[in-house]
Amino acid sequence: MAGRTYAENRPYVLPDTLGELAGPVSGAVQLPLRLDWSERAVFHLDDPAERNVMYERVIREATQADDLRSYLNEAVLRRVWRLLFLPQNVRRSWEQRFPDLRLAA
Repeated sequence: MAGRTYAENRPYVLPDTLGELAGPVSGAVQLPLRLDWSERAVFHLDDPAERNVMYERVIREATQADDLRSYLNEAVLRRVWRLLFLPQNVRRSWEQRFPDLRLAA
């Protein structure tokens, strides 16, 4: 049964493997406009709250796997997965492809 909202129906991009996620783990990252169109698109990865918001935005807004590979890091994602605020269907899609995320952190 199709969802009632755009978020429930839109396709989300997933990587083929978590191992390909080799993004930065520290420093400041500025997301491109296609991923974050807010006035505050720079995220300090050393600040857990900012890092988590950036991960949420990249996971929700990525339209190509290169976005995921460029901005997400496998080790960090595994550590923070349970802390991320994601739409249920996004979390379900990722956990279906990568069941070990359910056990992460």
